[in-house]
Amino acid sequence: MDRRAMMTPEACAELAASIEETIRTTPGVRNVYRSGSLISNLLRVGAAALGVRKDDEPIVAVAPAGEGVAVEASIGVDEDAPSGETLRAVHAAVAALLATRGVVHDSITLTVVHVQSRATT
Repeated sequence: MDRRAMMTPEACAELAASIEETIRTTPGVRNVYRSGSLISNLLRVGAAALGVRKDDEPIVAVAPAGEGVAVEASIGVDEDAPSGETLRAVHAAVAALLATRGVVHDSITLTVVHVQSRATT
């Protein structure tokens, strides 16, 4: 069966929530932010067309792409954690989550949008 056929908007939203939880628990990550790229904006327009409220909209973007899914997330990194290492750890954690669910990733796009000090929680 084509895995893309199984990626309904609801399945993408559930997967996005699981990915967000995985990202938040990765050492060095302080926060997860809504991405502002073209794919994210297109997903928001699609969600609005389906009647999904802003409150229900996942922070992490997940969309069918190629033979699998495209994942996009923006993160805040703890100032004591090297950004490059944190990005590699998040990428590995997301890839592992997708693999355990049998979902192929076409792309995983991660962006550090903020480096946070411990004082700004």
